[in-house]
Amino acid sequence: MISLLYSIFRAYKGYFLKLSFTKTDNSVRHWTATIAHIQLIFGILIYVQSPIVKYFWSSFAMAIQNLDAAFFGILHILLMLTAIVFITIGSALAKRKTLDSDKFKTMLIWFSIALLIIFIAIPWPFSFLANRPYLR
Repeated sequence: MISLLYSIFRAYKGYFLKLSFTKTDNSVRHWTATIAHIQLIFGILIYVQSPIVKYFWSSFAMAIQNLDAAFFGILHILLMLTAIVFITIGSALAKRKTLDSDKFKTMLIWFSIALLIIFIAIPWPFSFLANRPYLR
């Protein structure tokens, strides 16, 4: 999340201040996508071991009616996968742009949408999808 926020910050700054897309900006773009993919692997490993997810898939008909179980069983993983897809597409498109402003703009748009999706997928205490306290 930190690398994504930093990428969005650099893209915002580069686009609106009309800066050159430097080697550092390219590295930040690349490493943001790489870190997101690594987090995806860890997330999938945790997902398949989760007792809530195991309950969801073993008792699908009942569990789908429970919003918390449905959130963790299917909605959370789908939203996170979608966010990673947006980061991957944004990174690939930005890499192929020729103008610096287009690179920054592409990163800014795609990475910001991914961040919004990630924020929706987090089970905040105030979320209507699934809420959990900050500390248990």
